[in-house]
Amino acid sequence: MTELLSDQAVVARVLTHIVEGTTDLGTRVWREPVVNYRSETRLAAELGLLRRLPIPFCPSVALPDAGSYVARSAAGTPLLVVRGKDGEVHAFRNACRHRGMRLADGTGCAKAFVCGYHGWAYRLDGTLQHVPHGSGFPGLDHATHGLVAVAATERAGLVFIDQSSQGDFSSLDAIPALIASHQQIFAHGESTTDANWKLVMEGNLEGYHIKPTHPTSFYPYGFDNLTVIEPFGNNCRVTFPFRRIEKLRGLPPEQRTIDGMVTYVYHLFPNVIVAVLSNHTTVSILEPISVDQTRFITYRLTNASTAGEPTTHERASRDATFVADTGGKEDAAVTRAIQAGIASNANDCFTYGLFEQAIVHFHETLHALLD
Repeated sequence: MTELLSDQAVVARVLTHIVEGTTDLGTRVWREPVVNYRSETRLAAELGLLRRLPIPFCPSVALPDAGSYVARSAAGTPLLVVRGKDGEVHAFRNACRHRGMRLADGTGCAKAFVCGYHGWAYRLDGTLQHVPHGSGFPGLDHATHGLVAVAATERAGLVFIDQSSQGDFSSLDAIPALIASHQQIFAHGESTTDANWKLVMEGNLEGYHIKPTHPTSFYPYGFDNLTVIEPFGNNCRVTFPFRRIEKLRGLPPEQRTIDGMVTYVYHLFPNVIVAVLSNHTTVSILEPISVDQTRFITYRLTNASTAGEPTTHERASRDATFVADTGGKEDAAVTRAIQAGIASNANDCFTYGLFEQAIVHFHETLHALLD
């Protein structure tokens, strides 16, 4: 599938599944070797893949003004992404060209980037602006000592970076608009969990676990094992409907509005989830630290309503708190338990069935690109 269903088509499919007691099914069972969650060699190959693919780095609205920047490591590489005076996004390796000192940390807004070690200064476009006591560097070519650029672009309301020398963003054409310019970030943070990044990702991609894992949090509002699965390119959209979607059954299809009736989970291959929930949108970036540790970079944003206005911060924050404090913690506990259980050597492979089509698509794509 290369094009996503319309909202009305998604509603129709969900309503049919409810009546028939069915769900979207895959076409094959996948057996993923457990060694791929434990192998340092495999992790190194995965990190290499993350460095040669276009990967979401942050929402565009995280860089609202000239000089706004985000500095963090992506696939183990320290990067600095900034909005220039020209309004364009620029990305650089976060290292001074003198002695390699990191230039910025976290988020902020700057007129220039000045190295805290010796004071070398760089403009927002990465060019070398000033070298203190420049006479000590005879023959230094300022033109070749700017920050090392990394390819960057903006698509679908996200900033994508490509650490390879290719800078090929054509694969992003299939991604629909996800975040509007008027949506606002109301929370942003980082955390670490003791689990392989693929285990963390898998927990977002199926509804087979909803009733057993979330009996009092998500299940009372949703369905057990009822999802719509739509692969598009290397990516996938998983739709988790709420029980209140039944209210739309008596309406003509053209009058059915999906807002607040489902959670859309977009898996942007390989390591990013954009989840559009009832009153907020979450962008989750999974950065592998080791075979058994993953860093979460999370942005929470207000939603865009059908009228084009964002939800209030209060409603969005309340929604986000419920998700994080209930189902989010339950998912994290399960993922850590799986990671701990790997040491038992009980399984040579993990088995993903027809209900877990999006996970199968994830692993098929990952294997194909690594091979």
